[in-house]
Amino acid sequence: HSCSAAYGLFECLDRKLSLGVATPLGGTGTPVLAKVTLLNNNDIDIYSLKVDCKVTSRFSHNVITSRAVNRANVSKEAFFDVELPKTAFITNFTMVIDGVTYPGTIKEKEAAQQQYQQAVSRGQTAGLVKASGRKMEKFSVSVNIAAASKVTFELIYEELLKRHFGKYELFLKVNPKQLVNQFEIEANIFEPQGISSLEAEGSFITNDLLPVIHKSFSGKKGHVSFKPTIDQQRSCVDCPTTLLNGDFVITYDVNRESPGDLQIVNGYFVHFFAPKNISHLPKNIVFIIDVSISMSGRKLQQTREALLKILEDIKEDDYLNFVLFGDDVHKWKDTLIKATPENLDEASRYVQQIDIAGWTNLNGGLMAGIEMLNEAHKNRSLPERSASLIIMLTDGRPTKGERDTQVILSNVRNAIQGKYPLYNLGFGYDLDYGSLEKMAAENNGLARRIYEDSDSALQLQGFYDEVANPLLTEVELKYPENVISDLTQNHFKHYYDGSELVVAGRITDNDLNSITAEVKAHGAGCLNMEETAKALEEQQHIFGDYMERLWAYLTIQQLLEKRNAAKGEEKANLTAKALEMSLKYKFVTPLTSMIVTKPEDNEDKAALADKPLEVDGDPHFIIDVPLKEDALCFNINDDPGIVLNLIRDPATGIIVNGQLVGDKQSSNDASPHNTFIGRLGILNTQLNMTLEITPEKITLQIGRKPINFTWFDEVTLRHPNLEISMGDGVKFEVVLHQVWRKHATYGDFLGFYIIDGHKMSEHTHGLLGQFFHPIDFSILEVHPGSDPKKPDATMIVKNNQLTVTRGWQKDYTDDPKHGRNVPCWFIHNNGEGLIDGAHTDYVVSSLL
Repeated sequence: HSCSAAYGLFECLDRKLSLGVATPLGGTGTPVLAKVTLLNNNDIDIYSLKVDCKVTSRFSHNVITSRAVNRANVSKEAFFDVELPKTAFITNFTMVIDGVTYPGTIKEKEAAQQQYQQAVSRGQTAGLVKASGRKMEKFSVSVNIAAASKVTFELIYEELLKRHFGKYELFLKVNPKQLVNQFEIEANIFEPQGISSLEAEGSFITNDLLPVIHKSFSGKKGHVSFKPTIDQQRSCVDCPTTLLNGDFVITYDVNRESPGDLQIVNGYFVHFFAPKNISHLPKNIVFIIDVSISMSGRKLQQTREALLKILEDIKEDDYLNFVLFGDDVHKWKDTLIKATPENLDEASRYVQQIDIAGWTNLNGGLMAGIEMLNEAHKNRSLPERSASLIIMLTDGRPTKGERDTQVILSNVRNAIQGKYPLYNLGFGYDLDYGSLEKMAAENNGLARRIYEDSDSALQLQGFYDEVANPLLTEVELKYPENVISDLTQNHFKHYYDGSELVVAGRITDNDLNSITAEVKAHGAGCLNMEETAKALEEQQHIFGDYMERLWAYLTIQQLLEKRNAAKGEEKANLTAKALEMSLKYKFVTPLTSMIVTKPEDNEDKAALADKPLEVDGDPHFIIDVPLKEDALCFNINDDPGIVLNLIRDPATGIIVNGQLVGDKQSSNDASPHNTFIGRLGILNTQLNMTLEITPEKITLQIGRKPINFTWFDEVTLRHPNLEISMGDGVKFEVVLHQVWRKHATYGDFLGFYIIDGHKMSEHTHGLLGQFFHPIDFSILEVHPGSDPKKPDATMIVKNNQLTVTRGWQKDYTDDPKHGRNVPCWFIHNNGEGLIDGAHTDYVVSSLL
């Protein structure tokens, strides 16, 4: 099974993979054909790598510094890759090359994009930050450094550590990819309440490395260090490879002699509230579960497993019920019932029998669950002092009943009316996660993505565990209005055991050295208390203006959350405020970008660091599935300059990357821009061979010497090691599509095709490479779509239920000049549910 692709096209044929770019509407491209038959080096030495973390009152300031030298006698590319938590904000990045400093500058996103356009037109790589796994984002930058030159990279990011299950967690990813002469992780923690426990562990830590982790705490200070020697880093005795690859996690908690801790520093305050020794409240919980056809197989089995485990943990004074939605809506019981042993046994039998039931009536399921809870409260059939909540799990979009997302959001909001929180769990990627987040935010809850993996059941259970033990409801923290301004969220629907509520604000009276907070809440009894704090005097242990930055971080996070649920003028005001603060405090947020200037080809060029977002757009791809005698197609829509990994085969060392270029529209034109494959980078890491292809020229480099030739040369290039490494089992074809020079919109673009790929290994992946492996799908009910000529249908592929549309795309595999129309089923939202992971997972930092 194999594939081909074009500007809208991505097609799989028997043992043949191609990527091309179709001629845009309104213009015909003239093809020029170049054929190349394709048949390690580690001179950049990272001699120092330090991770320095300073945590003050839960606010973490992290500095990662990497120093490297080029030990080769020619220039080489040095890479700096760092993974940081998605909840963190980058605040600064600098490179120092031979004594010259190249800083990062944080600007409003649109202004940064405009500054960046010239760099894009010169072929500079775009995004420096992309999503990486479940919790992390990856910051990647590379720079060319001369022989014997040194480079220092420094990245700074900040985050407020959240308390989960009674612990604060500082999570670090470790992967230096080589032995490092001076490697060190150091964390200094200062907590005015005093530290009660401190642990540190690593997923890669062996018994030999355990003594290398040093941790200590006394009073208000804690310290962790990890500084292995080169020999201790080795994966085996005398091995040149490192075993440092994985997670390094520091956890701690603080003393809690009083329910909360109120701190004042330099005109700002923060209030941490986490009372203990409070009786658990009974909870009233409705589980609303999607049982549509896309939940069949592994997802439904894992959901059953998680629910059965949850039932084991439910307490006898809790109340519960289940609502299942597919084609129709089914309730286990007409109302919530008490979790007696007999009822829990019956609930377990019910869960074991849950089965698939057609389409996705999301609105019907939500309305049934909310109305059930409303009715129970109205009838006073639930304990007076208890906590009510709804947990909804879905893996798809509404396909039955009400399908308009805005209507569903309004229905839910009007039905709940702020009475209890709604928690939305999104299973997989073929769903409107943004709407789930908005719905949860509008109803005092949160959304969480459940990743399709072997541990999905544990993810579901883990989320339940976070909300399993409510201690307080309707928690309100009040402060003197005449001396306080710019308060963050101070009313919370629930407080759960093991968590913490955080409020921060600004003190308007410069002479004020103390403050009193009043706390009101409902628990097993009514809670009404006061807490007083004085300004901290131990300034020597606090980094910079940490309290003000903590307040700013929390305020921006909450403004962005409110912005997601807002409309019109309110949304504009929230956006303006969040942007103003992001720029003032130099945070890379979804509203700002960081321009990173770096030297390249004797001039300074810019690269862009963004907070990753989900986007829509072009180019388009087609996958031919011979088994079905049909084809699938999808769009990848991203900004010009983005580099996508198309093929990566670790066995043969072959990598193919493609860079997007934009059309000729003015940067002032607000209409959507088309993007095309404008540059290709083909490399073999085992043979130290690179091939860069643009519409203007082709540059081949084997070892040190580059060879340039034009599109009108016919050249066959064969590496001396070809027969040994791969034989003649991999052959690529690249097509240049030329557009009329005076065309107002479009420019030349490239097509890439694999003519022969049978020697590519089973480990081949990438945006295109993943389709070397067999794929199957089923089409269910076909029904009219928004375009009468293009019907919609429901597709089952990779255990996902997708809404697809019938259409066609141009395939230039056999006829590079005119192409041919290929009918296909179009998968929306950047191929989510068809491609592995999200399309942003395939963004790489550079072409080669």
